[in-house]
Amino acid sequence: MINTIERLESEVRTYCRSFPTVFKSARGAWMKDVHGREYIDFFAGAGALNYGHNHPVLKQALLEYVARDGITHSLDLATQAKVEFLEALDRRVLKPRGLPYRVMFPGPTGTNAVEAALKLARKLTGRTQVVAFTNAFHGMSLGSLAVTGNATKRGAAGVPLAHVIRAPYCNYIGDADSLGYLETLFADHSSGIDAPAAILVEPIQAEGGVNVATGNWLRKLAALARAVGAPLIVDDIQVGCGRTGPFFSFEEAGIEPDIVCLSKSLSGYGLPLAVTMFREELDVWSPGEHNGTFRGHNPAFVTGRAALDLFWADSALSHAVEEKSTLVRTHLARIAEACNGTVRGRGLILGVACTDPSLAKRISRCAFDEGLIVETAGAEDQVLKLLPPLTIETDVLVEGLTRLERATKKALGSVDADDQFGTVNAVAS
Repeated sequence: MINTIERLESEVRTYCRSFPTVFKSARGAWMKDVHGREYIDFFAGAGALNYGHNHPVLKQALLEYVARDGITHSLDLATQAKVEFLEALDRRVLKPRGLPYRVMFPGPTGTNAVEAALKLARKLTGRTQVVAFTNAFHGMSLGSLAVTGNATKRGAAGVPLAHVIRAPYCNYIGDADSLGYLETLFADHSSGIDAPAAILVEPIQAEGGVNVATGNWLRKLAALARAVGAPLIVDDIQVGCGRTGPFFSFEEAGIEPDIVCLSKSLSGYGLPLAVTMFREELDVWSPGEHNGTFRGHNPAFVTGRAALDLFWADSALSHAVEEKSTLVRTHLARIAEACNGTVRGRGLILGVACTDPSLAKRISRCAFDEGLIVETAGAEDQVLKLLPPLTIETDVLVEGLTRLERATKKALGSVDADDQFGTVNAVAS
């Protein structure tokens, strides 16, 4: 079967190179390949499967919808599935947080949400330049790629990627006041830097290396956006939907973005679904001014509504994420010490930044041999990035961390796991 992939699929493929087997089924935090071998999934579809694979409640909602000939494709026609999703989003997420957002369905993927946000900001302000940050990742279509930092991905565009003011992300240059520098530039009419159309930020840069912005930095950024009359766009595509504990990753900072991009786990089931949300007064679109064929993905509305009602009726999931985060950090601290690295992240997006850029990749390969799926991130893939399902059972989480410690030992060439990691049960307790 792998031969078929190698013979027919483009060389652009990536993840199937890192995890060279053919997967057949999955449930919760477990995946099974065609040979019957089971793997613990610490990747969760790059954050698209926050509630795990094939959650039974979401699956049942989807099966019942399909069985009664529910509409699958509808462009942006009004359907019962869309109405129920919007009502659940309002009931479970927007109203409890006092967020007066309009919801736009720009297309089914994260990059669609970012493209729509950039287009709206430029229409609102009449400006072109967008402030984006070092190590950012916002998507692979040209507008999103322009505000992305990674040189390899940008280099594949084949055309100039312009109209972006690149600024240092939080702590990119240590304690230097990068936002103060920006503020000075925008205030000085002789700086050569025009006021931007928008400021676009990820509160946690996932693909960029699990870089976490502090609450103070985000609050200062929001104040700067207001001062220059530019909408603040938060890309919460990978770290939203509870990944950090609260539904939105920016909640802890106490900011209220003008525009929010969501995708990945929004459908709850791995089905494509994205939204761009913005303040009501920013809704200056004319009908059809931004559209797409797959805006109305009704099966994703169905599972998305079920996920919102199941997981966001109370704070139980958020509390569980915080508890699991503490457990994971304890294990990662031991791994980081062995690797001469550092632990970074928040909630259940956590990583170990290795001083040897090749070590994280070696650990990932050894983890696969141990039956664990875990990926890397960062400009040099130097960060071992953990994204387990938020709903993972504690015993499965501990087993996955045990496998990760064994993989680290192998990658480091150590012989005795206890020499570097002690006993796992002592850590788990």
